Amino acid sequence: MTDAISSEKIMETLRANLAAINATVDRQEASVVTEVGDGIAHVSGLKTAMAGELLKFTSSATGRDVYGLAQNLDVDEVGAVLFGNVEDIKEGDECRTTGRVMDIPTGHAMLGRVVNPLGQPIDGLGPINATHRRPIEFKAPGIMDRQPVCEPVQTGLLAIDAMVPIGRGQRELIIGDRKTGKTAIAIDAIVNQRSTDMVCIYVAIGQKASTVAAIRESLSRHGVLDKTVIVAATAADSAPMQYIAPMAGAAIGEYFMYRGRDVLIVYDDLSKQAVAYREISLLLQRPPGREAYPGDIFYLHSRLLERACKLSDANGGGSLTALPIIETQEGDVSAYIPTNVISITDGQIYLQSNLFFQGQRPAVDVGISVSRVGGDAQVKAMKQVAGTLRLDLASFREKQAFSQFGSDLDATTQYQLNHGAHMMEMLKQQRYSALDVRDQIIAIFAAKEDFLDDIDLENVTLFRDELAAYMAGHCPKLRAHVMDGKIDDATARRLRARISRFKKTFLVEHPNRKRLEDVEEAAENTVAAPPEGGPQP
Repeated sequence: MTDAISSEKIMETLRANLAAINATVDRQEASVVTEVGDGIAHVSGLKTAMAGELLKFTSSATGRDVYGLAQNLDVDEVGAVLFGNVEDIKEGDECRTTGRVMDIPTGHAMLGRVVNPLGQPIDGLGPINATHRRPIEFKAPGIMDRQPVCEPVQTGLLAIDAMVPIGRGQRELIIGDRKTGKTAIAIDAIVNQRSTDMVCIYVAIGQKASTVAAIRESLSRHGVLDKTVIVAATAADSAPMQYIAPMAGAAIGEYFMYRGRDVLIVYDDLSKQAVAYREISLLLQRPPGREAYPGDIFYLHSRLLERACKLSDANGGGSLTALPIIETQEGDVSAYIPTNVISITDGQIYLQSNLFFQGQRPAVDVGISVSRVGGDAQVKAMKQVAGTLRLDLASFREKQAFSQFGSDLDATTQYQLNHGAHMMEMLKQQRYSALDVRDQIIAIFAAKEDFLDDIDLENVTLFRDELAAYMAGHCPKLRAHVMDGKIDDATARRLRARISRFKKTFLVEHPNRKRLEDVEEAAENTVAAPPEGGPQP
């Protein structure tokens, strides 16, 4: 007696036969290019193409393959942006779907290398043996997969670490006019990671190739290139390459983040990426919106920056810290792109042109710069000594503006003006002269205890730097102790004693010019004064 045929057996047999048929079918759909120009190709058909799918174009003239990214999915055709040798593709060339989204090679082998947004080396040091691939577009981790930002990223810049602290997993915007030191802050932050466990990624978008080469040389000279990946889409590259450059950098950073590493990535700058995306969108005949940007430009930047986070311990505890850079025109932060990115990020570092030209470097406007992570990204001692620093400097700037009217000032106002001027001078730093967080804490402590107020302004930074060297050489235990927690009364007394002792030596080696002038003037008056009862001149 034969077994009864059941519906379950029929369904199982059909599924097996369909699977066998699908395995032999070429899933790639082929079509031809109907129009190409300015790095944009229009392909007829391709009914199965997906948004963001990687397309393979084959040049009939050279036989080489060129890849593109599907963007517009119209009824009769697909609009795609081309990467690589776009001049090879002509009308009538073949185009095939690949069935996968665009991805790039990643891995530890990329550290110390300069690559283009396709992951290909452009530094002349040979091929990269990449072990993994990651999609350039990837969904950001959800709320439950994250944890609060609580560890600091030390930039070595006093003005930032004290008042605008950056945490691991934060998105801190650097915004300002052209030539105000935006890239300098980002590169200094990378250089300061040479003794930490952070992996660094610098994404150059629309920069000159010579500028990228100079940055690579600086990173190499300061010993941090071997833990840095440079992704470069220079001004000579096409708009599609500049468009995907930040996403390629994020994909490389995510490789390390999902393996429990801490990553610092700099997007320099997203203004140029927005311009490239606007160019692509207009060539694809998408409707323009405000300032001719496409309507989804906000979504482009938001899904990029949302990928920066601090993962939960269950997911490895890695982090991706993003420092996007935006260039403003004449300080106009109310323009379309600046307002978009400001609303996405967790804080902003504003750089002012007038401060830069006055010699305040870095030209951080502490009055309007903000970090929405705040003291959670600071060590306890730094949070203690720098708690009122922002208010003190804001009060100084206000009184400085009123003092320009030339009215008589009372003693309290004169003290505040003098104290504020010395505090502003203390915040000045040259390039590549990072301060250890312990030295920053001691310098701010000395300033708040009025040790700087009678030092000549031009000697304040020298006093700060030599104090750091003195504490490292003569008081290493006390210097290290400030990292243990808040500064208690006993530690404060020891710090005052050590700083006072150093100041006496400093004033002997670098006497105040004003004091010397006062002494010389008093000596001249003593010599010129006639003896009492003697003949008058």
